[in-house]
Amino acid sequence: MINLGSLFGKSSPPLVGLDISTSAVRLVELADAGKGDMRLERYASEPLPRGAIVDGNIENIEAVSEAVQRVLKKSGTRARLVALGMPPAAVITKKIILPAGMSEDQLEVQVESEASQYIPFALDEVSLDFDVIGPAANSSDDMEVMLAAARREKVEDRVAVAEAAGLKATVMDIESYAARAALEPAIARLPNEGKDQVVALFQIGAQATHISVLLGGEAVYEREQPFGGNQLTQDIARAYGMSFEEAETRKKAGELPENYAADLLAPFLESAALEITRAIQFFYTSTPYTRIDQLFLAGGCARIPGLLEIIGSRTRIPSSVASPFAGMQLAPGVREHQLKAEAPAYLVACGLAKRRFG
Repeated sequence: MINLGSLFGKSSPPLVGLDISTSAVRLVELADAGKGDMRLERYASEPLPRGAIVDGNIENIEAVSEAVQRVLKKSGTRARLVALGMPPAAVITKKIILPAGMSEDQLEVQVESEASQYIPFALDEVSLDFDVIGPAANSSDDMEVMLAAARREKVEDRVAVAEAAGLKATVMDIESYAARAALEPAIARLPNEGKDQVVALFQIGAQATHISVLLGGEAVYEREQPFGGNQLTQDIARAYGMSFEEAETRKKAGELPENYAADLLAPFLESAALEITRAIQFFYTSTPYTRIDQLFLAGGCARIPGLLEIIGSRTRIPSSVASPFAGMQLAPGVREHQLKAEAPAYLVACGLAKRRFG
C-alpha cells in the first residue's frame, strides 16, 4: 500500500507545521508546556511569488523550496521534521464500513479493495492512507474506517519542496482537518463546550474562501468559493498604478491614499459580505440544517478592517476572528501585539504543528 505520509498517525517531536498556501509559506512550532498546555515557540511567514502555486498545485518547486528555506531561517527553528498539508480538493476522503476484528494486513487488503471503487485513478498512481475511527453506529460487528487518497505526484511535490529545504516530511494532513484541529479550543469555549453548536468557519485566503460547517467538531459541509484578498490587491494596483507586489505590501502596511477606504475597501467589504451571506443561504438550502450558531473568520483576510463587523451585521450570526493561539503560552521571543494581528492566517499551520502531539 502506498502511504499518504502517515496522514492520521502520530509524529516524533520536535516537529514544525508548514502551510504552503497560494500566497505564502507559514511555519509554526509548538512545544509541550506541561499540564496539557501548549506553548507557541515560534512562527513566521514568507511570501511566494505569483504563479508558484496554482489551484493548490506546486508549479515552481525551486521558488517554493527557497521560500521554505527563508522561513526556516527567519523563524530560527532547529526542527527538521515537518508536517505538511494537502488542499482538500486534492484529497478524496470516504468513510467505509468494514468487519471489526481484522488484522492490520487484512485491513490493508480490504481498504485497497474498497478504495478501487471510490478513486477515479489507478491505485499505483495514488498515495493511500486509512484510519479506524471506531465501532460502526448501527452494528457492533462492524467498524468505521476513514479512507484518504491523493494523486501520488501531488504528495511527492510537497515532499520534494521539504527535502530541498533540508526537511523531512513525516506527516501529511489535509488542510481542512488541520484547520479544524486548530479551531477546537475556540469551539470548546462555546456554550456546552460547543457539543451541540453548528459552527461555520470561513477561511478567506488570497484566491479562494474555504467554508467548513461543523457540528460537534465534525464537518457536515465543505465548499470552496473563488473569492479572496487578491481581488482587493488587484483593485489597488489598478487604481494607483502600482505593481501587484507593491499593492500587496502597501495594503498590509496601511500605506494607501486617503480615498482608499471609501473607493476600494468599502466595495470589497460589500462583496465579501455578499459572498458569505450567499454561501450561508446555499448551505441552508442544500442541507437539512437551518441555523448556524457561531461564525469564525480565518485566513490572511480575516483582519481586514471592517470585515468582521459587516459580516456580523449582514448575517446576524455571532461572529469572531479565529485565533489558533488563544490560551497558549508564548515563548519569550513571540511579540504578542504582532501575533494578534497575524494569528488568523496561521490556522492551518498551527493545526499541522499540533500533529507533534498526536
